[in-house]
Amino acid sequence: MGKKSFLAMETTDSSSVASDLIGSDLKELGMAAKKLANHAIMLSGGLGFGTSFLSWVASFAAIYLLILDRTNWRTNMLTTLLIPYIFFSLPSLIFSFLRGDVGKWVCLIAVIIRLFFPRHFPDWLEAPAALILLIVVAPGMFADTLRGMWVGVAICLIIGCYLLQEHIRASGGFRNSFTKAHGISNTVGIVLLLVYPVWALVLYIL
Repeated sequence: MGKKSFLAMETTDSSSVASDLIGSDLKELGMAAKKLANHAIMLSGGLGFGTSFLSWVASFAAIYLLILDRTNWRTNMLTTLLIPYIFFSLPSLIFSFLRGDVGKWVCLIAVIIRLFFPRHFPDWLEAPAALILLIVVAPGMFADTLRGMWVGVAICLIIGCYLLQEHIRASGGFRNSFTKAHGISNTVGIVLLLVYPVWALVLYIL
């Protein structure tokens, strides 16, 4: 009788120890999963910040190249492609601001001057006016959907690749694109156009 009681107590103790071990393991797994989730959120936030920062850099690089083209860097390249590039890469903060009443007033004034006072409408204003007009009148499918999808990023990448190869060809080769007048600044500006879409597409794939 005593032997059976001892065996019963031993079995109970073994079951209790096993339950405690399982509970401890589950608790550790839960803590590990929580840490993994926190690290993933932190990493995602960091990558998202990197994408946002690169979109600002790419947009200003495109604006810089557009200004150069309208001043002292006139080439046979389709630099007007910078307009859709800026449209798709412009940070949401600036895009929403220009898509509101401010952009509508700018478009209205630009159209009035262009129609009734064409002599007072310089050529270098045509590209900025076209950009703001495009931002204001673009349908929601382009302004709200494609801008936030990989399609818009892919369009930016295609434009950047085209402008880079056209710039290298117009400069007479890769080496000349870094040595001719304005070559370095122009080449760096075009390379910056590629960094943002490449980074964003890599994040989409991952």
